Amino acid sequence: MGDAAANGPTMNFLRLARVKIMDKPSGYSKESMEALAKKYAGEAGTINQTRTANLTDSTVIMVLSESFSDPTRVPGVSFTEDPMPQIRAIKSATTSGLMLSPGYGGGTANIEYQALTGLNMANYDSSLSIAYQQLVPKLKWTPTFNQIWNQANGKSSSIAFHDFSSIMYFRDRNYQKFGFSKFYSTDGKLVLQDLQSIDSDWYYSDSSFYRQVLESVEDNQQTSQFIQIVTMQNHLPYNDWYENNQFKDEDTSSDIDNDEKISIETYAKGVNYTDQATADLLNQLNQINRPITVIFYGDHLPGIYSTANEDKHNQITLHETDYFIWSNAASASANTKLDDTTSDYTSSNYFMAQAAQHLNAKVSPYLAFLTEMHAAIPAISVPASAGDASKPVYLDADGNRIQPKDLTTQQKELLHDYQLIQYDLTAGKQYLKDTSFMATAK
Repeated sequence: MGDAAANGPTMNFLRLARVKIMDKPSGYSKESMEALAKKYAGEAGTINQTRTANLTDSTVIMVLSESFSDPTRVPGVSFTEDPMPQIRAIKSATTSGLMLSPGYGGGTANIEYQALTGLNMANYDSSLSIAYQQLVPKLKWTPTFNQIWNQANGKSSSIAFHDFSSIMYFRDRNYQKFGFSKFYSTDGKLVLQDLQSIDSDWYYSDSSFYRQVLESVEDNQQTSQFIQIVTMQNHLPYNDWYENNQFKDEDTSSDIDNDEKISIETYAKGVNYTDQATADLLNQLNQINRPITVIFYGDHLPGIYSTANEDKHNQITLHETDYFIWSNAASASANTKLDDTTSDYTSSNYFMAQAAQHLNAKVSPYLAFLTEMHAAIPAISVPASAGDASKPVYLDADGNRIQPKDLTTQQKELLHDYQLIQYDLTAGKQYLKDTSFMATAK
């Protein structure tokens, strides 16, 4: 499930030696990786001719909002009041859309891994179920996007926040390997203060958690930062936590049993609290006179939609969450909204490439590859997200599934390049480390 339900991290760690990462792609060699790096250096040069900014001109805050998604998108679920009116308005005014998630009811760490690395779980062998536990601990080098800020402004420019235990999914050791200089959590060396829950909820509220993050942003006046945030408020279970839940009276869902309705109504109220807290956070960031961009996304839907889940035609919908990329008033990208073809559908591995486009920022050869990959196949996920164990899930710009047999020659070539890149970085010889593949142009 999500963080709190991930029992047995030690057991998974012990399985490292037996896990198969991925098959070696055809044509993998030092020469082929050097040629690939050179190829996308050329693509980066072309893209950067029209880009005027650098990613590190801005503070980028990446918010993984636990289980956040629009409940009214689920077939059969409806309310007379919109649970997320403010985020819906934000999405209408800035770069936004739907993210194809490899998880339903869980899988948080893998979605976060994709967002921070640009790698995709669909390229790995199915025996590798949790990258944070079975892969990252054994790697000597794991390039992550926060390291772009480290290289420009020093290691102190990368910090992370999670309002739960630091050891879950080995985040404490993985974040250190990723180059985060500080990690605030509910235990460990840096402990979050003054966190509060809403009514009887088991987890801390987004509003009290955001206050901690905002204080850190306000305290840093010198350099831009990369800030990683993982929330917990809307984690399962959903046991009628909230005292004044208007969604009980405003539930107009059809053909759903009472237990499921209670979970959905509780969840909808949690979404409503996140909606308000997130709008408040953006309003406060708007008062800060330096450029800040927020990448906000839900990692997966909660696993509470039993009725909708019975219909196999709903499987793609049950793996699509909400995301947006927003820049504050001090940013040159304030009020930027990328076109629908570019933003309507994505997967979390593409977020940094999209953020660079949103910011009109120059890209590394790696981000140039991801930009081209996203244009060719807007969303990619593991087979489980469509109930078919044999085929990856690819979506086009309209959210329709692309069958592997219908892939174009260009799409197949890009997917092969993706496999070469991912194999080299995680299972191969890491030849790309000795190239400029990860280096962003200045």
